Amino acid sequence: MDERWGLTPMVKVEVVVSGEDAQVVTDLFSTAGAVGFTAVANVSGVGHGGAHQGRLAFNDRNALALLMVVLPPAGVDRLLDGLRSLLAERPGVLFVSDTYVSRPEYFR
Repeated sequence: MDERWGLTPMVKVEVVVSGEDAQVVTDLFSTAGAVGFTAVANVSGVGHGGAHQGRLAFNDRNALALLMVVLPPAGVDRLLDGLRSLLAERPGVLFVSDTYVSRPEYFR
């Protein structure tokens, strides 16, 4: 990354889980020190178990949710431990990537 841009390195964590597990994930985000997150409900996709539609059946607990958070690198280990424990027992996928932000104070 070009230092002239003035961006700060962070870690982005994205999780796709069933709606019924979304609250557990957001609780883990908070425990890891996140001051905010982004949630996209009713996501669609094709995965290991086939196609998943983004529309609601009867409630938001039956649909998939995409949850995203950006944290300083120091806060990631605890979050990943919790997410990996959850995903060992429940369906979902986890993506972790390096990212850069222009306003690091928004993420601390």
